[in-house]
Amino acid sequence: MEQLGSPPAQELFRAGFLSAVIGLRLADGREVVVKVRPASPRLAACVEVQRRVFQAGYPCPRPLTGAAPLGGDVATAEAYVPGGAVLPSPQHAAVANAEAFAWLIRSAPRPDEVPTLDPPPSWAAWNHGGDGLWPRPEDPGVDLDEGAGAEWIDDAGRRARDRLRAGESDAVLGHCDWLAGNLRWSGDELLVVHDWDSVVAESEAVLAGFAAALYSTVNADELATVEDTHRFLVAYGRARGRELSAGELRRAWAAGVWTRAYDAKYQHAVGRPVTSLSENEARERLRHAGAGPRWPRKSEG
Repeated sequence: MEQLGSPPAQELFRAGFLSAVIGLRLADGREVVVKVRPASPRLAACVEVQRRVFQAGYPCPRPLTGAAPLGGDVATAEAYVPGGAVLPSPQHAAVANAEAFAWLIRSAPRPDEVPTLDPPPSWAAWNHGGDGLWPRPEDPGVDLDEGAGAEWIDDAGRRARDRLRAGESDAVLGHCDWLAGNLRWSGDELLVVHDWDSVVAESEAVLAGFAAALYSTVNADELATVEDTHRFLVAYGRARGRELSAGELRRAWAAGVWTRAYDAKYQHAVGRPVTSLSENEARERLRHAGAGPRWPRKSEG
């Protein structure tokens, strides 16, 4: 009533892992999505970026509130955008995703036009200020630097981080979690992008590298192959009107290794199958990043 001017009449759905995402039909007939999560200074900036890109015509849900206290957490509300397919057609997936991502980079405001977006989500925090290799996950019970085993994941993450630290460029705003679950398509046209808590200020090459490594082509449960990532980066250069330079390409590949190595390390730490990255794929991606690994080649047999 305070924030939206109407009480809820029906719950449409409920989802979420680190946050609660609740679809509601209000008494006045509007359908909205309310997201409740722990408070963070960056949430106000995330909502402002979403508002600005919506006003620029980018396909995202219209924010209906700012970040408002709700109990001990913070809640936001946005218009509900139903429907759409999880993936575009496989033959156009790389180009469709790359063009949609380049459109977002063009539509977003400059970092200095919004409040701080620090700290970034852990899977994007390659340059965090902690003592260990890995940042603290959003799951407070997990410490990625304490887990033994899978040393190749640590080596891949370290090499990717060192490559990223070797170069820098001006930050832009973009989405660091370009997963199929956060996107919906109408054919090969982007219908909507969700999860605007994943907005970060980063270099364009790093943001493109995250997206190129995380998007999907034929199955929403399968991340981009090395070939898929290459196709995305080529298509992204065309979409922005300028090919990625050699240095930008190395940083993009390194960013993809970092985010997928982070996920792989988390999977290993909590006892899940490691599906986000394999040793041989890490090797190939690091080669593209100009940061080849020390560990011996793993037999395909």
